[in-house]
Amino acid sequence: MISKKLAINVLNEALSTGADYAEIFYEDSSSHTVVIENGKVETSSSNSMCGVGLRLLKENQCVYGYTNDLSKKGLFALANSLNKSFNGERLITVEKLEKIKSKNRNPILRSYNDVPVEEKIALVREGIDEIQSMNDPRIVRTIGVFGDTHRFVAVFNSKGKWFKRDTEFGRLLYQVIAADQNGFETGFEGPGAQQGIEYFKTEKVNPRKTARKAAENALLMLTADECPSGKMPVVVGNGWGGVLFHEACGHPLESSSIAKGLSCFSANKIGDVIASSVVSAVDDSTLPSHWGSIDIDDEGNLGTKRLLIKNGKLNDYMIDDLNGRRMGRNGNGACRRQNYRYIPTSRMSNTYICNGKHTPEEVIGATKLGLYAVSFGGGSVDPTTGEFNFGCSEAYIIRDGKVCEPVKGATLIGKGSEILKKIDMVANDLKLAQGMCGASSGSIRTNVGQPTLRISEVTVGGRGGELK
Repeated sequence: MISKKLAINVLNEALSTGADYAEIFYEDSSSHTVVIENGKVETSSSNSMCGVGLRLLKENQCVYGYTNDLSKKGLFALANSLNKSFNGERLITVEKLEKIKSKNRNPILRSYNDVPVEEKIALVREGIDEIQSMNDPRIVRTIGVFGDTHRFVAVFNSKGKWFKRDTEFGRLLYQVIAADQNGFETGFEGPGAQQGIEYFKTEKVNPRKTARKAAENALLMLTADECPSGKMPVVVGNGWGGVLFHEACGHPLESSSIAKGLSCFSANKIGDVIASSVVSAVDDSTLPSHWGSIDIDDEGNLGTKRLLIKNGKLNDYMIDDLNGRRMGRNGNGACRRQNYRYIPTSRMSNTYICNGKHTPEEVIGATKLGLYAVSFGGGSVDPTTGEFNFGCSEAYIIRDGKVCEPVKGATLIGKGSEILKKIDMVANDLKLAQGMCGASSGSIRTNVGQPTLRISEVTVGGRGGELK
């Protein structure tokens, strides 16, 4: 790590031509990945990176650069290459740095650095063995992965503040491909958390259950009929179903979209009704040990629970300091980046629709004829309009309030702002699911989630004719 004395000198050099804010982001991280394919260890690799990113702001202007030369000469060279963007007199001088203290909600009992590679391989192999024990010739490919990362970050800024953050997280993934004469289908499961390897050996999350679930889903969808098309009620399952809200509504609520006028939920809509009254939504980076949680963001703002939608009304956004300037707001702990090579901006953490008053059985039971979308695969969304299309990786037809035959090839098509207002039932079975979210500041850990809920009408694309 660079010293506070050197950080002060670099900040002042960066500020010498008139920037009104400077920030040094230091990172030292390491990761390890094990990959087993069809029972054979294909990869056991380690990676590390260490470097500094420097950001300068003046009003609404921003310049950014990075280097892995951590010498005084290298850091001054970076500062001088950036401060040439401004042509003025010094506005700020940094005299000292005071540490920002944050609560560690994500402690690791046993560091991944202390876990032998053989233990990680054995963990993944348990799931592979479970799939092989099914002895189903339609399973043609199985991939098991365990990845862990240890990330140390220190940030120094011209507000005279500095902080450090030390995090570790792991993820276990299984991908299963099943095929027959009619084609192939893929099943996927990937639990992750800011917890040690013992988390993946529990009754709730373990290799055998995780791998079998992925395999069973691939086999089930292989036998499914094509999904019918048309407008129909859609019940969206809990957990991974939340990716629909994440993409179609979450991204448009980030200040990186709001401040530039690129969102369907503009800044002057605070207090407006944008969803059904049964909908409240949250982005909460304070959930202990969760995949998307952060104790303190990449600007030094403490992680918070942001109530985005309250009983259907737009309540708040996810805001970073730069876009907050453009909005007349302060950052609210939502600034994140993949690593020191990326400029930070507003991003989601653990984003979900809150529990409602119904049971999942009541939501499904109240649906005479429609689609039950359990989870989603690929898709796309335009944050400026909220228009989206998402393919379902697991779906079923609901008939007379009961979940019936599985269907494949279902695609939900719509607009986020319209879908929110058509949610008419929300259950009480909130669940979160782990994923990686890519945007301008790189790929970061995020949780998506929601309870089971019903959208009264959605356009469903499929090749199975009309729903009957």
